[in-house]
Amino acid sequence: MPDTHIRTALPDDEEALGRIDRATWSTLHAVQPAPQPPHPPFFNERFGPHDHLVAELHGEVVGYIRLGYPTPLLAHAHVRQILGFAVADEARGKGIGRGLVRAAVEEARRQGARRITLRVLGHNAPARKLYESEGFVVEGVLPGEFFLDGAYADDVLMGRSL
Repeated sequence: MPDTHIRTALPDDEEALGRIDRATWSTLHAVQPAPQPPHPPFFNERFGPHDHLVAELHGEVVGYIRLGYPTPLLAHAHVRQILGFAVADEARGKGIGRGLVRAAVEEARRQGARRITLRVLGHNAPARKLYESEGFVVEGVLPGEFFLDGAYADDVLMGRSL
């Protein structure tokens, strides 16, 4: 990935990350309604800059991945979960998404996690293919868990050991 750099987010990245999040919204991956103005801050009490890795291409923020705990339970503290992931349309097809997934796996390891998990909509074939190519396996399916665009969508649970 020439001219690509992945780093921990900074407070100054908020505007760019919010813009990417809104521009990439789609029922291919989102279960929340489309964002409407006024837009809430990208960073909040639950997820701050330290919970995000960002990808820069030629010095511009073009994507992010959010890594956190799946639950607040101490018995679950050895697991990290990918809780958000987006790459700007103009930066797709350049390996940035793959780089972000790999960086999240490495960050989870650095934090001492033993597993990393995620949830992906069943109809999101491109994301599922990426995750599978990076060692994630389907560990469960919640059939028809969401109703999106007039159709029921499965919630696919994926994970891998670290």
